[in-house]
Amino acid sequence: MLVPLANDPRDYAWGSTSLIAALEGREPSGRPEAEVWFGDHPGDPSETPEGRTLDRWIADEGVAAGVSRPLPYLLKLLAAASALSIQAHPSKAQAEAGFAREEAAGVPRDAAERTYRDDNHKPELIVALSDSFRALAGLRDLAATRRLLTDVGPAARPLQERLAEERSLPEVIGWLLSDGAGVARDVIAAAVSASSDEFAAELELARTLDASFPGDPGIVVALLMNLVTLRRGQGLFVPAGMLHAYLEGLGVELMAASDNVLRGGLTPKHVDARELVTVLDGSPGLPPILDPRAVEDGIVEYDVPVDDFALLVVRPGGSEATVPLHGPAIALATSGAVDVHGSVTGAAAALGPGQAALVTPDERQLRISGSGEVFVALPGR
Repeated sequence: MLVPLANDPRDYAWGSTSLIAALEGREPSGRPEAEVWFGDHPGDPSETPEGRTLDRWIADEGVAAGVSRPLPYLLKLLAAASALSIQAHPSKAQAEAGFAREEAAGVPRDAAERTYRDDNHKPELIVALSDSFRALAGLRDLAATRRLLTDVGPAARPLQERLAEERSLPEVIGWLLSDGAGVARDVIAAAVSASSDEFAAELELARTLDASFPGDPGIVVALLMNLVTLRRGQGLFVPAGMLHAYLEGLGVELMAASDNVLRGGLTPKHVDARELVTVLDGSPGLPPILDPRAVEDGIVEYDVPVDDFALLVVRPGGSEATVPLHGPAIALATSGAVDVHGSVTGAAAALGPGQAALVTPDERQLRISGSGEVFVALPGR
């Protein structure tokens, strides 16, 4: 079976007013359009043509076609015009323990101060659709960070001293977000007027962030992170514990189905610095930026080290490409015009940019033809 899916863009403040509309070939709504969710996540399940949400459709009809709830992944279009919150996600074991702890404490799952809203981890992959997609990802090499702080000037000395004391980077970040907030404000004030040949982009970002989040300690956390730019088609994999924040651009995001987020600044939402420190991976170094691997003509894949999801990109180029199914798939078109066909029932759907369909695993294969580009999300193997 093929089930067309639709959803409304979520109007988070950081969302772009134009990128998703341009992809879909329509006039902008005038509101921020940050994410479009394709999946059965209870936070915003997709809708089927007859008006049922996807979770309801799976319960009514999908199980017979080999689909079980919940889907192990959530597929999104993401369009950022400004910075998302700095954040990290827990491991599976950390999520299970944290969820059980907050359940036992009676913290409502929709409470603003709730951290663990489910018991799952949330590894994620973002693939750039823009010519460039900017992000903060992972913690920078310490020698480079010390050079940046030297360029910031004397106000950064207390932070330099903490780094020199061989404290772990998570401990330093926890301090910046709590007891060190005053030092953070001094560093920000110095950074926005500092200059550096080596770190000009990082200091310009600090000025941009201070205009949106004046004095937020997360700006100093950002100065400890890698500033990266993805080219169109490049992916960034975010494992458990990796600090990250998307800054600007349009992409396709695929993640394990979870809503567990521990924030580290650049947000008015709840920041639990102590809990964030417990989940952070403090190892400095470059983040895992992925170039796609060719599978066969017209099909590439992103190698991710998790079992929750797999992501293929299909560009049939006027011929037909075949994707074997090993579970429920969601096909999302991002350019051109494509036709997707089930190999068993012959069910078909014509997809344009921004349109998606669920493919049930009883189809065994998904055949894709046309002249466009389709992202295909699958469970991991």
